[in-house]
Amino acid sequence: MNWQYEDRRIYATDEKGELMCEATFVSKENGELDIDHTYVNPSLRGQGMAGKMMQVVADYLREKGLKASATCTYANSWLKRHEEVYADILSKDMVDQAVACKINTKH
Repeated sequence: MNWQYEDRRIYATDEKGELMCEATFVSKENGELDIDHTYVNPSLRGQGMAGKMMQVVADYLREKGLKASATCTYANSWLKRHEEVYADILSKDMVDQAVACKINTKH
């Protein structure tokens, strides 16, 4: 997968330019990030792509020295499952983080 990095977005497209995977995040008042949305194209679902994408996101956050929480339900549960490996990128807000992924996004 050829990952693209933009401000507040990590995504991948296929050779036709169709969106295959996407994670978006917003800045919080404290300077940390909130992962607010994840998407995997239906053609890739059930193949572990969401987890691979979250690993790319987590590695990016680590490389940039950033901390994050997640209001996206999938990202939140992934970060909690991988808490030991990625403890250095987890915001203290993760403990009480309310989750509600934005669902009105067009793909």
